[in-house]
Amino acid sequence: MAVTDEAIEKIKGMIVSGALRPGDRLPKESELAAELGLSRNSLREAVRALSLIRILDVRQGDGTYVTSLDPQLLLEALSFVVDFHRDDTVLEFLAVRRILEPAATAMAALRISEQQLDALDARLDKLGDEPSVEELVASDLEFHRGIVQSAGNSVLCSLLDGLSGPTTRARIWRGLTQEDAVAGTLREHRAILAALRDRDAEAARSWATVHIASVEQWLRSSL
Repeated sequence: MAVTDEAIEKIKGMIVSGALRPGDRLPKESELAAELGLSRNSLREAVRALSLIRILDVRQGDGTYVTSLDPQLLLEALSFVVDFHRDDTVLEFLAVRRILEPAATAMAALRISEQQLDALDARLDKLGDEPSVEELVASDLEFHRGIVQSAGNSVLCSLLDGLSGPTTRARIWRGLTQEDAVAGTLREHRAILAALRDRDAEAARSWATVHIASVEQWLRSSL
């Protein structure tokens, strides 16, 4: 194991064991290096790596702290990595979204408030019947984010947020090239919203699956 990897594992061990908890300040560099049996250079590299993935927070002049370890914060790293996807993997991202998002939509049907439903309705009304493709895709992202947030699972919400990026360009491409794609998307959004208002989890799941699968099917036929 590389020295830096060993240092990362040792700090990770302290956090997992509870020796360091969210919000705790790490001991001074010299003290921690001696305690873990590491060189100060390898400890420094480990801290730098763990700060990049939001495990540690280095505050200039104040020290290094364990972050909140909130799922949304930790999964920011996923979003960053996902942005480096290759175009030929978009279908794989859509397939993962097709597994996760219908489940989140079904969960939302049982949890979403009337106020949240009204907000989704207002968003669709504001968009109108003939939005531009760019407006539709931006609204689509916010529409689904609002639904997933109401499902009450922050990990699922963060995962889907991180996975939405690679499919955005595909959705714009579809809107520009496929006849009736905009109208079809608007119809599917209304159907999802109606199922949520009815508190029908299985109908919500089904319409969310249809919605994602239609993009997936179009992309597969276009490649």
